[in-house]
Parts: sequence; structure tokens; C-alpha cells
Amino acid sequence: MARGSAVERSRTSETSESSSVLGRGARVRGRVSGDGDLRVEGQIEGDVTLSGELSIDQTGSIRGDVDAASVTITGVLQGDVASRGAVTIRASAKVKGNMGGAEVSLEEGASFAGRIEAEFDLPAELMPRQGR
Repeated sequence: MARGSAVERSRTSETSESSSVLGRGARVRGRVSGDGDLRVEGQIEGDVTLSGELSIDQTGSIRGDVDAASVTITGVLQGDVASRGAVTIRASAKVKGNMGGAEVSLEEGASFAGRIEAEFDLPAELMPRQGR
């Protein structure tokens, strides 16, 4: 039993260095920044800048701009997103702001108001024809 507890503590320590959770009852006012990933179950009023992934759970909300490696929104976000990777807006999400990322996906049923900026190649049939 004691050995299992020590292993569990060790795993928790390793995980907490690269991933953090803002719990349901927590509320933060001000800028949040850090290395690693962040899962938001509570509320943040301020900008968020991360080197890792940001996940806003169904109970979570952010009122501020976001800059992260990738962003998954299941809860509420009011602000602009700049992502170096994918931005995923889940069906239960309520988002108001401009989304920018390498890939932006919006699930059916999500509430979204804003602009989506993503680089992509048009299919050949949609490309303008040369020489006309």
C-alpha cells in the first residue's frame, strides 16, 4: 500500500509540472501565463498566454484574449484566440471573438460570433482559371 501511494505521488508531481488545472470554484482576475498545459474548470478574467495546450471545460469560462499552442473550447470564451496549432470549438461551447490558428474546427450546435482566420489551400475546382 505504501509503495502504491509513493508511485501515485510521483506521477502527480510529474504531471503537475507540465499540466495545471484551475478548479471549478476558482476565479482568477488578471493575466495568466505559463509553460505547459492548462485546463480551466473555473473562471478567468484576463488574458491567457501558454506554451502548451489550453482546454476550457464545460464549467469553465475565460473573458480575455488567448495565445496557446492549441485551444479546445467546451465552455465559454469571450476574447480573441491566437493558436500555433488547432482551435476546436465543441458543440456545447459559447464563443464570442476572433479565432486564428493552423486549423479551426467548429462542431454543430456550438454558439459562435466572430471571425475565423486560418490558412488553407483551395480545392482545384475553386481555384481561378488562368488565361481567361
